[in-house]
Amino acid sequence: MNVRRDNRNNRVSLFDGIEEGGIRASSLYSSSHEIDEHDNEQAMDGLQDRVNLLKRLSGDIHEEVDSHNRMLDNMGNDMDSSRGVLSGTMDKFKSVFETKSSRRTFSLVASFVVIFLIIYYLTK
Repeated sequence: MNVRRDNRNNRVSLFDGIEEGGIRASSLYSSSHEIDEHDNEQAMDGLQDRVNLLKRLSGDIHEEVDSHNRMLDNMGNDMDSSRGVLSGTMDKFKSVFETKSSRRTFSLVASFVVIFLIIYYLTK
């Protein structure tokens, strides 16, 4: 940054007072030009700070999106495994209903419903 300022100062001092129409050595022009350069430097520093802030924010957003994507993938895998367990349980119930007597089936279903309701109210 300091090298850039030195280059600009050298350029300003080299071409100070030279215009299209000839040479003009006005101290008023020189001081207003230096003030403009100083204002431009401050504006550039402010913009650089804002760019750095936006860069950090975009990096943080990227990390957050990646972590949420991983979490959603894990939830999808868990749901798939739960679906597999549930379908296996339903297959077992179907086989029990097809092979047992109606009284035994009714007691099995009733006990399952009671256990489910107890677990539901305990977790609620």
